[in-house]
Amino acid sequence: MEMDTTDLIARARAGDHNAFRDLVQGHSHELQVHCYRILGSLQDAEDALQETLVSAWRNLGEFGQRSSLRTWLYKIATNRCLSMLRADSRRPRIAPPLPEATLPEPTGAGDAPPWLEPYPDVLLDHLVDQRPGPEARYETTEAISLAFITALQLLPPRQRAALVLRDVLGYHAAEVAQMLDATQESVQSALKRARATVDNHLADSSSTGSRRPGRQPDTAAEHRLVARLTDALERADLDALIELLATDVRLSMPPVLLEYRGIESAQRLFAAVTFGPGRTYRVVPTRANGQPAFGLYLADAHASVYRAYALLVITTAGDHITAITFFITDVMTRFGLPRTLPETD
Repeated sequence: MEMDTTDLIARARAGDHNAFRDLVQGHSHELQVHCYRILGSLQDAEDALQETLVSAWRNLGEFGQRSSLRTWLYKIATNRCLSMLRADSRRPRIAPPLPEATLPEPTGAGDAPPWLEPYPDVLLDHLVDQRPGPEARYETTEAISLAFITALQLLPPRQRAALVLRDVLGYHAAEVAQMLDATQESVQSALKRARATVDNHLADSSSTGSRRPGRQPDTAAEHRLVARLTDALERADLDALIELLATDVRLSMPPVLLEYRGIESAQRLFAAVTFGPGRTYRVVPTRANGQPAFGLYLADAHASVYRAYALLVITTAGDHITAITFFITDVMTRFGLPRTLPETD
C-alpha cells in the first residue's frame, strides 16, 4: 500500500531508521522472492535483498515518487541482482562428494545450475495476496516452481530480468524499459527470446509435453503420493519407489551437473546411491517451491542417530512423480530441519 507512505518517506529522509523500516517491511519478502527468481539461490537472494535495502536507504532522497515505492524498490533489486550475476562470486560452486556412493552412468548433463537452491514454502505465505499486474503470463505458484526457476537460469541476465518483471510481476513494457534503463524495443526483443527458451524448457520438463504442466498443489492425491514415497524410502523398498515414478522421470542433483532420465536410469541410481547395503533412512516431509519436499536422513553406522543426507524436492502429475531434485548441499537448516534425528522417537 502506498497511501500511508508520504509521512514515512519524509521521516526516513530525515534519518529516521524506524520510519524506513516501516516503509519497506511490507515489500521485503516479495523482493527476496524476486531476487531468488533471478539468482536461483536463496543465499544470494538474501544478500541481494540486504544490499537493495542499504541502497534504498542511502538513495531515498532520489526517490521522486514518479513511480510507486514498490516499483522503485524493484528497480534497485533487479539491478543489484544483475550486478551480482556479473561478479566473480557467481562462479559455480564446487560439487561436494557423495558419501560412500559411486554414481552410475548418467543419461546426460543436467540443466540445473550448480548454484540452484530450493526455496522454503514457509517463506512464500505472503505471496498469496500478491497479485501480479495485468501483463503477467504466469501464475504466482507456477513462477516459483523449481522447473521455472531452473528455466530462468538458462537465460542471459537481462533476458531473465525482463521476463520476470514483465511476465511474472506484470509490469508494462514501458515500466520494464525504465527499470532496466533500456528501450522498449530492446525489452520486447529480449522477451521474445526469453519466452521461447523458458517455454521449451517447461515443455521438456513436463511428462505431458505441454508448455505448462497442470498442477494442483497440496491435493489429497499429492498427499497419498507423499505418504507412499515416505514409506518406500523408510522401508528401502526400491520396487515400491519405482512404481511411483513416471516413465520419463527426471532425476538431478545440484550442484552435480548430471541428469538421469527414465525408469531404468532412475532404478540404477537409487540402487547404487540410495539403497546401498546397510543404508537405512528416516524421512521428514516439508515443502519447497510450492512442491512436496523431504529431508532425507541416513543412519550413522557408528552412532545411534540419523544424519542429514539430502533434501528431495519432487514434481508430481496425477499419481506419479515426474521429477526429483536431490539437493546434496547443506540446505536443511533453512527449512527448519535438524542436522540429526534420534534413532527412535
